[in-house]
Amino acid sequence: MTERFIAFEGVRKSYDGKSYVVRGLDLDVAKGEFLTLLGPSGSGKTTTLMMLAGFETPTHGTITLGGERIERVPPHRRNIGVVFQNYALFPHMTVGENLAFPLKMRRMGKAEVTERVRHALEMVRMAAFTDRRPNQMSGGQQQRIALARALVFEPQLVLMDEPLGALDKQLREHMQLEIKHLHDRLGVNVVYVTHDQSEALTMSDRVGVFNDGILQQIATPHDLYEAPDNPFVATFIGENNAISGEVIELANGACRIRTSDGSVISAMAGGGLKVGAATTLVLRPERISIVDGLSGPNRFRARVNELIYHGDHMRLRVTVCACDDVRIKVPAGAARAPKPGDDIDIGWTPADCRALAQS
Repeated sequence: MTERFIAFEGVRKSYDGKSYVVRGLDLDVAKGEFLTLLGPSGSGKTTTLMMLAGFETPTHGTITLGGERIERVPPHRRNIGVVFQNYALFPHMTVGENLAFPLKMRRMGKAEVTERVRHALEMVRMAAFTDRRPNQMSGGQQQRIALARALVFEPQLVLMDEPLGALDKQLREHMQLEIKHLHDRLGVNVVYVTHDQSEALTMSDRVGVFNDGILQQIATPHDLYEAPDNPFVATFIGENNAISGEVIELANGACRIRTSDGSVISAMAGGGLKVGAATTLVLRPERISIVDGLSGPNRFRARVNELIYHGDHMRLRVTVCACDDVRIKVPAGAARAPKPGDDIDIGWTPADCRALAQS
């Protein structure tokens, strides 16, 4: 069994004594794991991170780190590195002085401080910047320095709150891989907060999806994408079509649903389904194909409403199975592009769609 390193048990957080921004959180994090907390603004992910850092105190419940309860332990005694979106570097200090500061606060000797600063800067490939000040560096360089400062005192855990949010798209994607590779080399625990689903899927061992103060699902990126537990997770992680219907048959992990226009769709069954109950069927745009004819399961005639060119692929928006907004992702050049108003035959396999209970 994997060693448990962080544990939230029955944690709730309220700022006004009435409403809760985190509700009934139970969460275990394994030793060495890269866990991302993902969700929209106000979902509870950042409050969860701040409670782990010690900047917020839970209203109810317990938090343990390395087997020790830490709810009342002040932040500076938790041996945790923190990286924020705004870098939080001291502008009047050089890079070397910024990294040395947390070590001097721990009363380390001069020789050890010098060696640790050198090693931390080498880890993020910034050794040549020791004597520069923050205003002499780009945003990406400053973020590397902020990361080095969080690692310089060899913390048992690094927390990152939207650390790449201020960077442009290309640099952000580059830094995602930098941070992931650094985690792989060091093996330190990372808990990372973002609202960017692509970032979460790229970097994480597991992702916890929050909404309305509740942890909706925690799983590997693959399982979140392929087997979401509920409609919120399905629509928040990646792009998904959502088709409403009624369960008419349920057996052995599979089901059939009927939409309001009488179409019958075969699908995999999510948890909590019952015959006769309303359901939401989720289906990724890239799993739908333009087919030749209507023979076989899940083959339907669709009306093309819109075509959008994206360079490497095209997006079709069609009406099918009583839904006017089903999107299809088609590789560019794969076939003659249909035009708005055309009727086309489309299909997908039962394994590629999933029927979920409506909350």
